[in-house]
Amino acid sequence: MSTEVMSTETIGEKLRHIREERELPLRKVAALLDIDVAILSKMERGERKITKEIILKLAEIYHCNADELMVSFLSDKILYEIQDEDLGMKALKVAEERAKYIKQNKKK
Repeated sequence: MSTEVMSTETIGEKLRHIREERELPLRKVAALLDIDVAILSKMERGERKITKEIILKLAEIYHCNADELMVSFLSDKILYEIQDEDLGMKALKVAEERAKYIKQNKKK
Protein backbone atom coordinates (compact mmCIF):
# COMPACT_ATOMS: atom_id res chain seq x y z
CA MET A 1 0.00 0.00 0.00
CA SER A 2 1.30 3.41 -0.88
CA THR A 3 0.31 6.60 0.89
CA GLU A 4 -0.52 9.51 -1.38
CA VAL A 5 1.11 12.76 -0.33
CA MET A 6 -2.13 14.74 -0.73
CA SER A 7 -4.52 12.09 0.56
CA THR A 8 -7.78 13.40 1.97
CA GLU A 9 -8.29 10.13 3.82
CA THR A 10 -8.03 10.24 7.60
CA ILE A 11 -5.73 7.78 9.36
CA GLY A 12 -8.79 5.86 10.57
CA GLU A 13 -10.19 5.56 7.05
CA LYS A 14 -6.81 4.53 5.72
CA LEU A 15 -6.47 1.83 8.39
CA ARG A 16 -9.97 0.51 7.67
CA HIS A 17 -9.21 0.30 3.95
CA ILE A 18 -5.97 -1.56 4.58
CA ARG A 19 -7.72 -3.99 6.94
CA GLU A 20 -10.45 -4.61 4.38
CA GLU A 21 -7.88 -5.06 1.57
CA ARG A 22 -6.16 -7.67 3.72
CA GLU A 23 -9.57 -9.28 4.38
CA LEU A 24 -9.00 -9.19 8.13
CA PRO A 25 -12.10 -9.11 10.34
CA LEU A 26 -12.34 -6.29 12.84
CA ARG A 27 -12.55 -8.81 15.71
CA LYS A 28 -9.30 -10.52 14.67
CA VAL A 29 -7.35 -7.25 14.47
CA ALA A 30 -8.82 -6.08 17.77
CA ALA A 31 -7.73 -9.36 19.38
CA LEU A 32 -4.19 -8.94 18.02
CA LEU A 33 -4.12 -5.43 19.49
CA ASP A 34 -5.67 -6.68 22.74
CA ILE A 35 -8.43 -4.06 22.58
CA ASP A 36 -12.20 -4.21 22.34
CA VAL A 37 -13.74 -4.49 18.87
CA ALA A 38 -15.88 -1.40 19.53
CA ILE A 39 -12.78 0.65 20.33
CA LEU A 40 -11.05 -0.33 17.09
CA SER A 41 -14.23 0.38 15.15
CA LYS A 42 -14.44 3.87 16.69
CA MET A 43 -10.77 4.49 15.83
CA GLU A 44 -11.43 3.61 12.21
CA ARG A 45 -14.46 5.94 12.14
CA GLY A 46 -12.52 8.80 13.77
CA GLU A 47 -14.64 8.72 16.92
CA ARG A 48 -11.73 7.74 19.14
CA LYS A 49 -8.13 8.89 19.03
CA ILE A 50 -5.50 6.50 17.79
CA THR A 51 -2.15 6.35 19.55
CA LYS A 52 1.31 6.12 18.06
CA GLU A 53 1.67 2.68 19.64
CA ILE A 54 -1.48 1.41 17.91
CA ILE A 55 -0.24 2.78 14.57
CA LEU A 56 3.07 0.95 14.93
CA LYS A 57 1.36 -2.31 15.94
CA LEU A 58 -1.05 -2.05 13.00
CA ALA A 59 1.86 -1.45 10.62
CA GLU A 60 3.27 -4.80 11.78
CA ILE A 61 -0.08 -6.60 11.61
CA TYR A 62 -0.87 -5.22 8.15
CA HIS A 63 2.71 -5.53 6.89
CA CYS A 64 2.65 -1.86 5.90
CA ASN A 65 5.26 0.85 5.86
CA ALA A 66 5.20 2.26 9.41
CA ASP A 67 6.64 5.61 8.26
CA GLU A 68 3.79 6.14 5.79
CA LEU A 69 1.20 5.39 8.46
CA MET A 70 2.98 7.67 10.94
CA VAL A 71 2.98 10.55 8.43
CA SER A 72 -0.77 10.14 8.00
CA PHE A 73 -1.26 9.88 11.79
CA LEU A 74 0.83 13.01 12.45
CA SER A 75 -0.84 15.00 9.69
CA ASP A 76 -4.24 14.22 11.27
CA LYS A 77 -2.95 15.44 14.65
CA ILE A 78 -1.66 18.68 13.15
CA LEU A 79 -4.85 19.27 11.19
CA TYR A 80 -6.94 18.68 14.31
CA GLU A 81 -5.05 21.49 16.07
CA ILE A 82 -5.18 24.09 13.28
CA GLN A 83 -8.33 23.35 11.25
CA ASP A 84 -10.54 25.91 12.98
CA GLU A 85 -7.89 28.62 13.26
CA ASP A 86 -8.01 31.54 10.84
CA LEU A 87 -4.22 31.72 10.89
CA GLY A 88 -3.70 27.97 10.90
CA MET A 89 -2.13 27.70 7.45
CA LYS A 90 0.17 30.66 8.09
CA ALA A 91 1.25 29.13 11.39
CA LEU A 92 1.88 25.81 9.65
CA LYS A 93 4.18 27.51 7.13
CA VAL A 94 6.08 29.27 9.92
CA ALA A 95 6.42 25.97 11.81
CA GLU A 96 7.77 24.30 8.65
CA GLU A 97 10.42 26.99 8.24
CA ARG A 98 11.38 26.74 11.90
CA ALA A 99 11.65 22.95 11.62
CA LYS A 100 13.97 23.32 8.59
CA TYR A 101 16.10 25.84 10.50
CA ILE A 102 16.38 23.59 13.54
CA LYS A 103 17.27 20.58 11.40
CA GLN A 104 19.99 22.53 9.56
CA ASN A 105 21.51 23.79 12.82
CA LYS A 106 21.57 20.33 14.35
CA LYS A 107 23.73 19.13 11.45
CA LYS A 108 26.39 21.76 12.21
